[in-house]
Amino acid sequence: MNQFITVKEAAEKWGVSPRRVQILCSQDRVKGAYRFGKSWMIPERAILPNARRTEEEKLPMPRRSPFLDMTNLYNEAGGAAACADMLINRPEAYALFEAQLAYRRGEINKVYEKARFFLASRSGFYAILGGGMLLAQCAIWLGDMELWSEAKKHIFEAPWKTKEEREIISLSLAIIDSSVYDNKDYPEWFTVGNFEVLPADAHPAAKVFYVKYLYMQAFAVASKQLQFEGVQGLALMRMLPNTIELLITQAVVDGTVIPEIFLRMSCAVAYHNSGQRERAIAHIDKAIALAFPDRLYGILAEYIRHFNGLLEERLFLADEQAANAIISLYETYRIGWARLSGQVRNRQIATNLTPREHEVAKLKAFGFRPKQIGEMLYLSESMVRFLITQIANKANCSEDEFAQIL
Repeated sequence: MNQFITVKEAAEKWGVSPRRVQILCSQDRVKGAYRFGKSWMIPERAILPNARRTEEEKLPMPRRSPFLDMTNLYNEAGGAAACADMLINRPEAYALFEAQLAYRRGEINKVYEKARFFLASRSGFYAILGGGMLLAQCAIWLGDMELWSEAKKHIFEAPWKTKEEREIISLSLAIIDSSVYDNKDYPEWFTVGNFEVLPADAHPAAKVFYVKYLYMQAFAVASKQLQFEGVQGLALMRMLPNTIELLITQAVVDGTVIPEIFLRMSCAVAYHNSGQRERAIAHIDKAIALAFPDRLYGILAEYIRHFNGLLEERLFLADEQAANAIISLYETYRIGWARLSGQVRNRQIATNLTPREHEVAKLKAFGFRPKQIGEMLYLSESMVRFLITQIANKANCSEDEFAQIL
């Protein structure tokens, strides 16, 4: 009678990782191994295969995009495991999707290991590009400028063969720059939202970060860092949801879960900044409902800084344990993001402001007077003036420089 061992037991026996054993089994390279449910049953006498797959045997990425988690492969909230199972026979795609999912969960140590694996293997254009993107995302959470520069170098040097692939490199660089609010080097087609140069599989990711670019423009106009003829104050911010709502609808139709979460959160930020609290809450709650089934807590953590406590309030109403986990992730993210974004943009981003102080600083940067800010935040005018002075002292800047520290 045949005796079988588990993946873990085979990994210990052969001196390799459990993931390596799973991949070998999925490639039909372990003689006699078969799947039982979600587990592999491996003959006790099976040996570790020595031969590596040839280039011809490698399966291409299932989508023409390094952002697999943002395509319609992952098309249902709570469907991450099913999506991973679907990719089990495509080892490269499987590993890339799992790494991207780990990032969305805020599991940065896992992401770093996978990024190094992809960059060391140099097995394909999308895998190398995906590895560079993962490394850049780690740099944001760690606040590591050296790692950030290395990641951008890997992305820039990805071995493109077609014009389309070259433009995907441009998109990848624009995406990571958007993450730290640096908009100096965007390709012109990105700034006008013309994605015809990209394969359709890359459009969902492009739309998400194009919205971030538009938000940067709206914020810069509101805080008088940028001028457009005939546009001032919160006018652009108030118009922004009109664009995002259409993109949300398209994400729903396309079945792209992660872009829908990002777009809903960005729309909520625009509504919140425009004083439309109930509309912001509607999108926050829908984003939470999409993110919770697969514990995509990292996405939500990235947005906490924008809401003056509103996002935390909605998180605790949904699930107290999850809310605490997300807030813990945010404490790591906000310090790393502020350090890296500050270095990239040559600014000193304040990390010691309370949520209320951050909101007051933002409204002051938008040009609101202390009396108006008090009415908006239900504070006395004297309290607002006190907070403005306190913010200036904490950030070591003048009141006119508040936009530079946020």
